[in-house]
Amino acid sequence: MTQKDSPFLIEEEKIKDRIKELALEIKRDYEGKRPLFVGILKGAFIFLADLVRAIDMDLEIDFLAVSSYGKFTETTGEVEILKDLQIPVKGRHVIIVEDIVDTGLTLKYIKDMILSRGPASLRICALLDKKERRRVDIDADYVGFSVPDRFLVGYGLDVAEKYRNLPYIKEIES
Repeated sequence: MTQKDSPFLIEEEKIKDRIKELALEIKRDYEGKRPLFVGILKGAFIFLADLVRAIDMDLEIDFLAVSSYGKFTETTGEVEILKDLQIPVKGRHVIIVEDIVDTGLTLKYIKDMILSRGPASLRICALLDKKERRRVDIDADYVGFSVPDRFLVGYGLDVAEKYRNLPYIKEIES
């Protein structure tokens, strides 16, 4: 197997180190504020938990669950809200926390929905960014890793609810 054919992998220690760096950036940017972190379920829950534990400041957490995949591995483009936010965002500094930005369709829907509710500010923090798959104009403000167009699992990412619990991210055959 050549280097080009090697499966993609982000090791556990590399993820931990990058999360510490992201936490420092966010803490600096939100000094004196009490941001509301909105975790997108299910994929972002592990990333969100590790991220907020690394941020030494007053903050709040809420969750939003959406579906645009159903039982498929490709997005349908239609977003269904499965669990809405419980904390009002009006006047709040909101940070959407996402596992991966892929086509951007779901994230754009979520961003537009939250913006319509009047936050003081809105930023996006994504563990992974797969820019070459983007179908809409949306970017994360904080990015853990830019990744190639490969099927990745682990650290919250799944296929048919498998592999979320891996402490690293790896490529699998889809």
